[in-house]
Amino acid sequence: MEVILIKDMENLGKVGDIVKVKDGYARNYLIPSGIALPATKSNIARVKNELQSLRKKAERQIARFKELAEKLNTTRITIEHEAGEEGKLFGSVTTSQIEKALHKAGFEEIEKKQIVLEKPIRETGTYEVKIHLFKDIDATITVDVVPLKR
Repeated sequence: MEVILIKDMENLGKVGDIVKVKDGYARNYLIPSGIALPATKSNIARVKNELQSLRKKAERQIARFKELAEKLNTTRITIEHEAGEEGKLFGSVTTSQIEKALHKAGFEEIEKKQIVLEKPIRETGTYEVKIHLFKDIDATITVDVVPLKR
């Protein structure tokens, strides 16, 4: 029996693939589990249309992330943190603090889990911080850490 996959199956294929499987496997597992549909002309056309609209949506999303990355690459934020005489911070700058500063700068869509700190920021100074937006789309912001003014 031929079926069209509507979910990726590791040993069978990817979404949209038309595969030949045994009748019992299709009737008893693939179709009831929502993994595949019988490969009729109408089902094939429906899945192809859905895939095409998903691809267009993904392309728009990637374009949006690239545009956001360009804006972020030119962004510089300042974080005030309690520090000692020699610029050593009491504690360290956290991803939450960076997230709040980015939100104040107008980047509300950035979440702290997207902020990548290679190592903790424990001194005043200027740092480059990576923001992971999407699969292979990253941005780098400049973070200035200054002593808290009292």
